[in-house]
Amino acid sequence: MLAILRKELADYLNSIRFLILLFLALLISAIALYGAFQGIRSTTAEHFIFLRLFTTEPPGVPFAFLFSFVNFLALFFIPIIGIILGFDAINRERSTGTLSRILTQPIYRDSVINGKFLASIVLLAIMMTTAVLIVAGYGLRMIGVPPNAEEIIRLFIYLVFIIVYGAFWIGLSMLFSVLFRSLATSLLTSIALWIFFSFGIFFAALALMETPETAQTLLLFSPNWLFGQATTALLHPTIRTLGTITQAEAAFMVPNPLSLGQSLLLIWPYVTGLVSLTVICFAISYVLFMKQEIRAT
Repeated sequence: MLAILRKELADYLNSIRFLILLFLALLISAIALYGAFQGIRSTTAEHFIFLRLFTTEPPGVPFAFLFSFVNFLALFFIPIIGIILGFDAINRERSTGTLSRILTQPIYRDSVINGKFLASIVLLAIMMTTAVLIVAGYGLRMIGVPPNAEEIIRLFIYLVFIIVYGAFWIGLSMLFSVLFRSLATSLLTSIALWIFFSFGIFFAALALMETPETAQTLLLFSPNWLFGQATTALLHPTIRTLGTITQAEAAFMVPNPLSLGQSLLLIWPYVTGLVSLTVICFAISYVLFMKQEIRAT
């Protein structure tokens, strides 16, 4: 598996695709950082100022919630990166005839799909770590407020969540790469599911707002929603509950930030759901790939 991992990493790092994605990550980080700085200047918040670099929306912009760092990554950037890294992982090798030649070598079949999956996750981790460090480093110079230990830990956990969330989209697009021989079909199917998870389920839940429990249950099937809820509570320690609450329940809530342990307990069901979806997608891809007949072309 290590041989496949090294090969895939070398191919990606020497490709134009990786350079374009890395440039987009840097560009998005710069835009989000500027918008967050403008938003922080117009607020009077006193707690967790450093984390607001990742969650603050730019003021005076239509649909500003889409342009905060965390929301833009959740809805657009990470799914797109995952799809681009995974949609042609298997069928490209099959269409060019290199897959059968690879398997004639003393390499286990499962090493191929495992190595490709891990290589994509490593590349995602490199890009997202770079983006987070840019926002953190330049944001620190801009606001002049250093993070405390808890903020650093929360940011590190957020980075782990990003990698898990990206792994779901890599696994999903890789599943279609195993199922379909056509590159265009696997790409379009992955994009269609991204649109469905990002917007279709959300609008369906809005139509069911008269029954909040049903709407909440429907949203739990969206990885975008699970990731968004988990990161919101993690980076906004003042959020004390997720989901719908009554006014009577809100009246008894003390407006103090949650500790790190309490925030993790709050988001644990959402993280578990996201990890489960990721494991399911990759497991199905793994089983299908192991059972497929691969012939030389």
